[in-house]
Amino acid sequence: MTDTQCHEDSDVTLSVIIPVHNGGDDLRLCLDALEVSTRYPDEIIVADDASTDGSGHLARQRGVGVLSLDGPSHGPAFARNRGAEKACGDILVFLDADVAIHCDALARMERYLTERPEIAAVFGSYDAEPRAGGLVSRYKNLLHHYVHQHSRREASTFWGACGAIRREAFAALGGFNEDYARPKIEDIEFGVRLRRAGHRVWLCADVQVTHLKRWTFAGLLRADIFDRAIPWTRLILQNTRLPSELNLDIRSRLSALAAWAGLALLLLAFWRPWAVVGTALSLAVVSVLNADLHRFFHRQGGFWFATGAAGLHLLYLLYSSLVFALVVAQTVLARLYARLWK
Repeated sequence: MTDTQCHEDSDVTLSVIIPVHNGGDDLRLCLDALEVSTRYPDEIIVADDASTDGSGHLARQRGVGVLSLDGPSHGPAFARNRGAEKACGDILVFLDADVAIHCDALARMERYLTERPEIAAVFGSYDAEPRAGGLVSRYKNLLHHYVHQHSRREASTFWGACGAIRREAFAALGGFNEDYARPKIEDIEFGVRLRRAGHRVWLCADVQVTHLKRWTFAGLLRADIFDRAIPWTRLILQNTRLPSELNLDIRSRLSALAAWAGLALLLLAFWRPWAVVGTALSLAVVSVLNADLHRFFHRQGGFWFATGAAGLHLLYLLYSSLVFALVVAQTVLARLYARLWK
C-alpha cells in the first residue's frame, strides 16, 4: 500500500502501526512477515522516530506509509500515538519493529475482536523459536513465551509488541503515556488505565510473533532492572494492588522467597556448615515450583541449555525481587519523611 488511505471493502479495517528507531534489518523482516499475512492490513504506518540508519527510506521502498518524526528520538509511546492519530482503521494493531508476525496473527486478532464485542483489546506472545541464538537471548525470549502461554486469558495489562485495540477505546484514554521517553512499561501502564476504565483485555496465546532481538547479559540486566522492575514497581505502588498474573503470580513470589532463603543460608554456611542443607532444600523448592518451566527449557534446548536457563532464572528471581523490595522501602521512607516534615 502506497499511502495511509484505508480500504473500504471490509466491515472492519485494520491499521498496523510500527514505531521504529534505527530498526536495521529487523524492520525489513518485520515488513516481510506482514507481506505474507493471510489477513493483509488495510494500512501500515511506520512511525520513524528520528532514525539515522535509513529505516524510513526502507519502509517507503516497501510501499508502506511512513510518518517521519523529527529528532531527537521521542520513544515508542510518542511514536505509537502519532501513528494512531494518522491511522484510520477501526482496529489499531501495534507491532514492534523487531518482531515478525505469524501469517495468521492479524486474522486471529480481528476474529477475537469481531466475535467478542465485550473485549476492547487483545495481545499475543513471542513464539518458541526466537531468531537469535545463545543462552541469554533464548532464555529471555522463551521465558516471555512461557509466561504468556501459561497466564490467564483475561489480563490486566497490554503488550505493545503485538497488541490490537479498538480505535475508540484507544482514543478515549488518550493513548500511551508519553512521559516514558524510552522503551519501558508504557504498554503496561496503558493496560492498567484500560482496566481502570472498565475495558476488558484478552491475552490470546495463539497470536504469536517471532522476536528478532539479540540479547546480551548486560542488556538483559539493564532492561529487567531499569526499564521494567523499577518503573513497574512504582506503578504497582501507585495503584496499591499487586497483580496476580504474568511474572507476578503466586508461584513467582514463592520462588523469589525460596531463592533468597537459599542465598541467606549459603552465606550462613561459612559459620554454620549445617546451613548448606537449608540451601539445598531452598533450591529444591525453587526447582519444584519451576519444574514445568525447566522442562520447557529442556524441550527447547536440551540439558545444557535448560541448566543455564535455570541458573539465569534463579538470578532473575533474586535481582527482580531485590529491586522490588528496595523501591518499596524507598517509597515508604519518602512518604514517612513527608508526613513528619509537613
